[in-house]
Amino acid sequence: MSIEQDIQQKIFKSVHQKLTVNLMFTNNWLCAQQAELFKSFGLSIQQYNVLRILRGQHPQAVTVNTIIERMMDRMSNASRLVDKLLLKELVTRTGCPNDRRAVDVKITEKGLVVLARIDDLQESWEQNLTILNVEEVNQLNALLDKLRNST
Repeated sequence: MSIEQDIQQKIFKSVHQKLTVNLMFTNNWLCAQQAELFKSFGLSIQQYNVLRILRGQHPQAVTVNTIIERMMDRMSNASRLVDKLLLKELVTRTGCPNDRRAVDVKITEKGLVVLARIDDLQESWEQNLTILNVEEVNQLNALLDKLRNST
């Protein structure tokens, strides 16, 4: 479907307004798809993002500030997300030896197992994106990078 059909709007002020609406609508669509995938694991998109960041640093620990710097949604409360992941035993938190005000966060073995299970489902879900060929995907990635780097 076109964006016009999806939101039942025929006219936009400009092609740039249509692009903005289309990007926001598509982002919400992707987030809803991903949220559904993570729901069976009891995870939010933001919690999943924290786990991926920690897996990328494994076996090293990282501070909450480092997590915040690397998050896709920087408006998230990383401390609260870490607390929820702690309750699920997917991460550990210890005092940072270099800075008494900071805490180190590390993914647990259980967290790694959960991510491995999600990876399998994610890979399967990403097959939906093969409607775009590799050249189109590379072009779209380049255009999105260009758009973000314009401000």
